[in-house]
Amino acid sequence: MVTRHIVLLGVALAGLLTGALSYLAGYAEVARWAWSAATLVVLGPAIATAATGVLRRQAGVDLIAVLAMIGALVLGERLAGAIIAVMLAGGGALEQFAVSRARRELSALVGRAPRTAHRRSGADLVEVAVAAVMPGDVLVVKPGEVVPADGLVLSEHAVLDESALTGESRLVRLESGEAVRSGGTNAGAPFELRVTAPAADSTYAGIVRLVRAAEESKAPFVRLADRYALGFLAATLVLAATAWVAGGSPIRALAVLVVATPCPLILAAPAAIIAGVSRAARHGIIVKGGGPLETLARVTVLLLDKTGTVTAAQPRVAAVETVGSESVAEIVRLAASVEQLSLHPYAPAIVLEARGRGVELHFPQDVRERVGEGIAGTVDGRRVAVGQFEFVAPGSPRTPDLRAIEVRTAVEGSAAVYVAIDGALAGAFLLQDPIRAEAPRTLRSLRAAGIARINMVTGDHPDIAELVGDALGVDRVFSERTPQEKVEVIRLVRAEGVTAMVGDGVNDAPALALADVGIAMGARGATAASEAADVVLTANRLDGLVTAIDIAKRTGRIARESVFVGMGLSVVAMGFAAAGFIAPAVGAVLQEAIDVLVIANALRALADAGGRATRTEEAAALGRALAAEHRSLQPQIGDIVALAAQIDSLPPREARARLAGLCAMIERDLLPHERAEQRTAYAAIRSILRDEDPTGPLIQTHHEVQRRARLLRRLVAQLPAEGPRPEDLRDLQRMLYGLHAILALHFAQEEELYALFESS
Repeated sequence: MVTRHIVLLGVALAGLLTGALSYLAGYAEVARWAWSAATLVVLGPAIATAATGVLRRQAGVDLIAVLAMIGALVLGERLAGAIIAVMLAGGGALEQFAVSRARRELSALVGRAPRTAHRRSGADLVEVAVAAVMPGDVLVVKPGEVVPADGLVLSEHAVLDESALTGESRLVRLESGEAVRSGGTNAGAPFELRVTAPAADSTYAGIVRLVRAAEESKAPFVRLADRYALGFLAATLVLAATAWVAGGSPIRALAVLVVATPCPLILAAPAAIIAGVSRAARHGIIVKGGGPLETLARVTVLLLDKTGTVTAAQPRVAAVETVGSESVAEIVRLAASVEQLSLHPYAPAIVLEARGRGVELHFPQDVRERVGEGIAGTVDGRRVAVGQFEFVAPGSPRTPDLRAIEVRTAVEGSAAVYVAIDGALAGAFLLQDPIRAEAPRTLRSLRAAGIARINMVTGDHPDIAELVGDALGVDRVFSERTPQEKVEVIRLVRAEGVTAMVGDGVNDAPALALADVGIAMGARGATAASEAADVVLTANRLDGLVTAIDIAKRTGRIARESVFVGMGLSVVAMGFAAAGFIAPAVGAVLQEAIDVLVIANALRALADAGGRATRTEEAAALGRALAAEHRSLQPQIGDIVALAAQIDSLPPREARARLAGLCAMIERDLLPHERAEQRTAYAAIRSILRDEDPTGPLIQTHHEVQRRARLLRRLVAQLPAEGPRPEDLRDLQRMLYGLHAILALHFAQEEELYALFESS
């Protein structure tokens, strides 16, 4: 298509220039033949295109250009005909330029897909095709190379540039054992990774497929001008006939047709749409064409999946419970050492818990894993089993401690991973899937952007679902829904308005396909969810949804501007032409200027809108440091509630010692962290938000944390040396539970705001 437009434009320009030079040289007849030839070369394909549209009952405004060129030839206005021909061919070439300019980021994303990988074979590195990479392979990613497959980091750490995937320019540091996505560029030293999925099913391969689908899809919006084609064509013919009759000359009618020729105008809308799609890709959002982009701008009802969408789908250890004489530190050390070799989704959380506590891990021996049940191995001569209760301690009695763990997991919606050491049950990790830090603020921004109703759907138990729904402030929670029942929910809420469904799992695919706009979360482009979705947020952040809607609305405005302003200017020019103030040749030049102006306006959709706060590297570094401090404090925060649950069953002297240790931790680690945040982070937050200051309530929470810590310290100081008495336990438990609750809420509020450091 590009070649045909360029050839037609070249021939038309050659004919126009040849005619002009011949005319200036005094060869008027040669000039007329040259201009006629230029017109006929473009007229032939234009008639074929217009005829096809008429036969399909899709008559467009480009039919006016055909009538204008025919009229120019019949009435002897050869120069006007040649100018129209150049305009028509130039419009096609200009569209191709606009499209290629707008698709630059999409093409770059496809073009950088890795084709080879370096697989370790003993002490050697063997270069293999990416298609030959299989799960279990150990790959070496050299500096500057694109990660060819999804896997787990085996080296001490890896530094990646994932801007091509997420749109975020900052580097990402991944520690040993953390998951790495294909498509990122190694921005540090060489590192090893163990492949967890074939290259064909990897994150990046899926994104490339989605990009190609986006490039091939055709938007209903791209022929926006044709929605008004018949009316505009009829008005043009009536005005041309009126000008002919009133002015007594067919030249006036021809001038009206010439200035009414908006063929490149109908290319402005697709240029704007593709520019919007490209801008979205630059922000890590793959939109499968203009249709979804147009629909996304009209969404008023949002349906969110829970797990992996509003929650992180990355379990985090909330507490470590002990059953027996083993210490928490020893349980964490032994369990995490074994979990280093596990592929279970909970394994990274347990390893990260050990790293947060500063525990040194050893490599396990004699490891065996029963998929879905647990893993066992020998660490420093001790046999360790981690997993489900029946796997780690078959036949063990249901003690009160064990029942307390089961009750707590049921109430809090957490999961328990049990640990046995040398055949005896030693404790359990309590894991939760935390709400995304950016989720509450994102939902508020979505409401401000015009989303009237936000609902949540999940397969989880109502008790768990309602807790998450209450924390987010959604309008309605649909719980215990199967994939088929999620489809029924979509049918239900679509009656309330244009509906978008956001999900991330295979079970969300049917609902995503049925929704007016299906949006897949995360970068797992090869999953069924992403294949069924209309939009894919490659960055694993929910606030990309706000960006996507902003881009959709802005792109739609620019596309409509391009169409209506262009047609409006044409109507004004038609009035002057009908009155005899514009000759056909002058009108052709004027219409060309209008079309170029409108297409240039359409390309504004490529640029980001102004007014967005700029994230500085200093703010980003501060946010990462504070987030790291939060992660390091999470184990100690979990220990508070664990101690509250256990204190009435501990020996009094041990209870007093643990209470004293907790008070020391608060004075040494927690309170200094809170004071440092108030001095440094809150000022940065105010500078980013500018128009709002959310730090006032946080400062009040700081005061409450300090007050409760002081009260706890006084209670502990008043305890007798032999430990708490039965009458002390109730006050101590109430104080510990209260302190944990305020800290959990406070940390969640701060993490929501610290997400601004990354997204601003």
